[in-house]
Amino acid sequence: MGEAVWCDRCGEAATTGTHPGCAAARALEPPRYCAHCRRRMKVQVLPVGWSAVCVEHGELRG
Repeated sequence: MGEAVWCDRCGEAATTGTHPGCAAARALEPPRYCAHCRRRMKVQVLPVGWSAVCVEHGELRG
């Protein structure tokens, strides 16, 4: 799929700074945006982890 273009938490361009708040939040939260197409993902949080689905790029699990 290639390198991420968008921040997977805030949806802004990944090249606009280091996104320290997003990096800190991602330690505890699943991604909310697809890093490849910026679409909002369907996220499900479970007791044993999470899953996030992009209609274009498929599912991520954590």
